[in-house]
Amino acid sequence: MEYVYAAMLLHKAGKEINEKNISEVLTAAGVNADSVRVKALVASLAEVDIEEAIKTAPTMMAAAPAPAAAAPAEEEKPAEKEEKDEEEESKKEEAAMEGLGALFG
Repeated sequence: MEYVYAAMLLHKAGKEINEKNISEVLTAAGVNADSVRVKALVASLAEVDIEEAIKTAPTMMAAAPAPAAAAPAEEEKPAEKEEKDEEEESKKEEAAMEGLGALFG
């Protein structure tokens, strides 16, 4: 994945996506660049319009902020609800343990 990220970074910066530039970005990021993978990436991106590919994949862009939006909702839980959740989880664990006991006699 870091190879694709390097190519996207070069594209965003307006730099040419070639073997040398991708290898330099990967090295700067602390990744040991595999020359075969770099060559394969450059060859596969030669015929791709990256801007068009980004525009046709809006679901990926929209999905990124979702986890950040869910985090505040969890922080707003009242203490009572958390205690009830913990009790329910404890009961489920106990029931699961009883089921295991029945398996082993």
